[in-house]
Amino acid sequence: MLMKHFVSSVIPSLGFSSSSRHVLKTGDVLKQARIFSNSDVLEYSKLSHDLNPLHFDLECAQSSGFEDRLVHGMLVASLFPRIIASHFPGAVYVSQSLQFRLPVYIGEEIVGEVQATNIKEIKNKYLAKFKTKCFKHGDQIVIDGEATALLPALAL
Repeated sequence: MLMKHFVSSVIPSLGFSSSSRHVLKTGDVLKQARIFSNSDVLEYSKLSHDLNPLHFDLECAQSSGFEDRLVHGMLVASLFPRIIASHFPGAVYVSQSLQFRLPVYIGEEIVGEVQATNIKEIKNKYLAKFKTKCFKHGDQIVIDGEATALLPALAL
């Protein structure tokens, strides 16, 4: 049985000490990794009512040109709000654009990444725009896009 795991890290645009408090700045990158299991796909399917056989039937997936059963694209994209909310509790997700580039198969490790591209203060909160990307096998982009979130603070 595959074990789900999560890795969280902050890679700032400029160096900082891990012992010092870091404030989000344009260029900062936040990452988390996850392996999506068969159980994840089944649970997501139950919640979303997406019963596309590409997620459950190997023969269907292969006859459609895929190597194996697919993880739902929106399940993979759920890494983006998870990354933002785990670093900024109380964040409000405002928008997300997505482009699906490559398939994600059950059991593959996916690294989600958000990079701050613009931050504006609005009434004691912060409207932050992010480039969003998911990778497999190190450098293969499976999803990219942009997100906007309203952050209660910038401290990580």
